[in-house]
Amino acid sequence: MIQNKKLRTLTSGLLAGGVLVLSITFLLSPKQDFSENENRYLAKFPSFVWEDVKSGQYMEELSSWLSDHFPLRNFFMGLKADTEIALGKKEINNVYIAEDDYLIEVYETPANTDRIADTFHKFYEKTDTSKVDTRLMLVPTANYILANKLPANAPVISQMDTLKTIYDKSGIPAIDCSAYLTQAAASGQIYYYTDHHWTTYGAYQGYLAYCETKGLVPVSLEDMKAQTVTDEFHGTIYSKVNDYSHKADSITIYTNPADSLTVNYTDTEEITDSLYNLDYIGQKDKYSLFLNNLHTLIEITNETAESDRELVLIKDSYANSMVPFLAHHYKKIYVFDTRYYKHGPSSFIEDHPSVTDVLLLYNMNTLDTDSGIRGIY
Repeated sequence: MIQNKKLRTLTSGLLAGGVLVLSITFLLSPKQDFSENENRYLAKFPSFVWEDVKSGQYMEELSSWLSDHFPLRNFFMGLKADTEIALGKKEINNVYIAEDDYLIEVYETPANTDRIADTFHKFYEKTDTSKVDTRLMLVPTANYILANKLPANAPVISQMDTLKTIYDKSGIPAIDCSAYLTQAAASGQIYYYTDHHWTTYGAYQGYLAYCETKGLVPVSLEDMKAQTVTDEFHGTIYSKVNDYSHKADSITIYTNPADSLTVNYTDTEEITDSLYNLDYIGQKDKYSLFLNNLHTLIEITNETAESDRELVLIKDSYANSMVPFLAHHYKKIYVFDTRYYKHGPSSFIEDHPSVTDVLLLYNMNTLDTDSGIRGIY
């Protein structure tokens, strides 16, 4: 009896000591604003407002703050993910634990298909098709192209039905890159293991589809200089799963020795001769090395381009890794991020009669929630 009492006392003391140590560690440890592992901003300590206390919002915000800044949080989150995977769980935070080390996001039926198609159609109506050749490329994601790697019994939601609906209703001539991606997937890596973007090899497949449709002779990869700039890339999907033991991706970039580029980031007034900012190699968000992350408007001039044609590129981040291939064919490329560009590319095209081509490029994974689409005209 005495021995059991001592054991209970020891156990209680250890638990109390553990709680005390965690509490002191929590209070004294520095609080981060941003989590690189999760690629998101962490909750801030809530302001005490009586109305929020009465409604319960204050306690919800306080709970989020405590959760986001809990000591050894990354360790415990990683341990949880590793345990779930070891127990055979195949879906974590809307991400499939797929074959061959792929993490593939669940694809959900989009809710805004008609609105998106209508927006594209309105943009196309404002374009003078007698002077400007406008094309639309919607890129299927890994959930469709790599469907054979998904866990058994994973629900199949066809992206191609939505893709076809948008192509048809928008009226914009389509560039379908799905066949190129499907064929290339048999012999190469076209999507990152830990990120939702296509790789540069995947982007090259989109470029080949573009060239075929436009009647351009593509530059071969053998004629470009390849450089693997990192093999420690952990992308956005990695941040959702929190499996910190998962192997990293590598990023390869390509430059064309025949090109002579001037890249003008008009919002920051920075001018360079490269389409890459390798400073991002040392950061979590390494994909941002393509086109130096987010900019409202980028003007790319190629003095040795094969033509005097000018391209307006309206896009999401998928296009960033395809631009180095496109640059060879155009004297100028104007790259728009319409989430931040407030004047409308339609007006820009009207004011620049030298523009000969327009490409709208979006991926099917984020198309449904891309706020920039509303700003294309």
